[in-house]
Amino acid sequence: MNASRTARDRARAELTMEIKNAARRQCGEVGADALSLRAVARELGMVSSALYRYFPSRDHLLTALIIDAYNAIGEAAEAAEDETLPPIERWCAIWDATRAWAKAHPHEYALIYGSPIPGYQAPQDTTAPASRVALALVRVVASAELKPAFDGTPPSPALSRQASALATALETELEPADACRLTIAWTQLFGMISFELFGQYVGSMDPADEFFAYSARQLAEFIGIR
Repeated sequence: MNASRTARDRARAELTMEIKNAARRQCGEVGADALSLRAVARELGMVSSALYRYFPSRDHLLTALIIDAYNAIGEAAEAAEDETLPPIERWCAIWDATRAWAKAHPHEYALIYGSPIPGYQAPQDTTAPASRVALALVRVVASAELKPAFDGTPPSPALSRQASALATALETELEPADACRLTIAWTQLFGMISFELFGQYVGSMDPADEFFAYSARQLAEFIGIR
């Protein structure tokens, strides 16, 4: 009985992976908003009713792809962490690894950081995977003795409350101003990757290798990683 159940579980896992791979190909060809369970079933030679036993709706399948993409880019960032390196080198390594994954998987990156998918709302299940890159950056910042490049304007009381809540959610004791600087750098990371992948640097910072490396170090100093 146990052996039979294991074989069934293995077969189900393999078919689930085939379904997701076919769905990724379809997203790359027609876009996530045009993802169709029927089209995926046709590609795999399945009847659509059989596929619905694995993913009850398009949104369930999209959620599985989104979680996979967040986990994959998070694993890339985490794999670049090396606690034997100085904090600024760890910071730059995480940036480089995140960018490298995005360039190697542009369609999956677009699925999580591209245009919103009409009619789709990500469930709470995506929150933890989506935070993995941010948490890798937080660990670097938490390990450094921060000396920001300049004091700048302090955050307002309302922004300080938001920053404190974010720091609590990320399980770090960063001061509100430092949490704000980290958030600026975190969003800048993905903004720069998006600019590069979607062709916005053509005619200016293309190729973007040197600009990206320079920006990573500039933002490290902005946060206070020296």
